[in-house]
Amino acid sequence: MAFNLKEFKRFEKQIILKKIGISGQKKIKKAKVLIIGMGGLGCPLLTYLASSGINNIGIVDHDKIELGNLNRQILFDTFDLGKYKVCQAKEKIKKIYKQIKLKIFKIKITKKNIKSIIKGYEIICDGTDNFKTRLLINDYCKKNKKILISAAISKFDGHLFKFNFKKKVPCFRCFMPQLPFQEMNCDVEGIFPPVAGILGSLQANEVLKTILDLKDDLDGNMLIFDSLKMNIRKSKIQINPNCSNTCKN
Repeated sequence: MAFNLKEFKRFEKQIILKKIGISGQKKIKKAKVLIIGMGGLGCPLLTYLASSGINNIGIVDHDKIELGNLNRQILFDTFDLGKYKVCQAKEKIKKIYKQIKLKIFKIKITKKNIKSIIKGYEIICDGTDNFKTRLLINDYCKKNKKILISAAISKFDGHLFKFNFKKKVPCFRCFMPQLPFQEMNCDVEGIFPPVAGILGSLQANEVLKTILDLKDDLDGNMLIFDSLKMNIRKSKIQINPNCSNTCKN
């Protein structure tokens, strides 16, 4: 893959890292990443992935920007109110990195369209705010051996998951076999704004580590962040023998 002097100067500060170099930067440029959900997680995630030099990114969201989004969805401002998130995100990101091929999907992801949306991407990032959609994405990625990097936020806490379904690993259903009785999201429980930025950045960190094949990753684990105690810990997700995705096989 061609790599010119202008690109070298743009990404020089990461290229000089021994674990990246020119070869690593070429991997970053070549990667194909899909972000589902352009909210509090998707905004910092997209910003860092684009700024790092990923050329092929897809973004999925059917929502329009509301005033209540602006405390944490950092790509948007008051002039964007009432406009589609994916359209405004593309406009802002193009100002950061003009060379990026940013494909937008101004729709809600469903069983009927998930294949046509996800099939062209290697790494899927889930930043959605409901369990039904999370499980749909999980099941498709599991079946089609995609890499799924998922984050969730609520109140003062955040969770980060990575499932490399090219290997034998647990899935999100192993962690949560059934839908909870009550949906838990920012609208219901509230959110401390920096938590969205931190988890979106951690999600971007895990995407880049995956692209670069850095070994110390989250595969099959859950990272738990508590912003009040300033505590981060990892917890192993065990394969559930009763998982409907037959993870035990």
